[in-house]
Amino acid sequence: MKGTIIRVAFAAMVAAATGAATAEVAEPDSYRLENYRSPTPATLRGARVIGTDEAEAVWRNHSAAFVDVLPRPPRPRDLPAGTLWHDKPRANIPDSIWLPDTGYGALAPGMAGYFAKGLDKATDGDHARMLVFYCLADCWMSWNAAKRALELGYSDVAWYPEGTDGWLIAGLPLQDATPEPRPDE
Repeated sequence: MKGTIIRVAFAAMVAAATGAATAEVAEPDSYRLENYRSPTPATLRGARVIGTDEAEAVWRNHSAAFVDVLPRPPRPRDLPAGTLWHDKPRANIPDSIWLPDTGYGALAPGMAGYFAKGLDKATDGDHARMLVFYCLADCWMSWNAAKRALELGYSDVAWYPEGTDGWLIAGLPLQDATPEPRPDE
């Protein structure tokens, strides 16, 4: 009961925050380069936009590779020896591949290669395999990553703009995630 109340309250907050603003955001021609946590457009040319019900059906049928692109702060390079570092935990959609920091509008060559290799791993090299990109609600990172996958030649790209926020509201399972190691790790 308590979990249901929390999910309903969270859903109301997300709905109030995203509400009609989503429909008002125009789809840009290029990548979003700033203000990544803000209302997103309702469309992504070349990709299919899916809601939680469809994302769940695809997930349950194992008919797509799910790609989480939520950023992750790296361990600071100049931490003194012996300093404890705890990564911020991330719970994502079970069986997803987590490719942090690949949803920024501009990627360094190493990160672009990391993204391409991650997608190759997620699809076993099949550019026709369905990919579902997500992050959080009102997060441009997944929009950018889905757009980037289209440009890499993936033909069945879906964008799940509600991300783990929508998944949690629906009471669907999440699992602790470990990101794919980045090039600098």
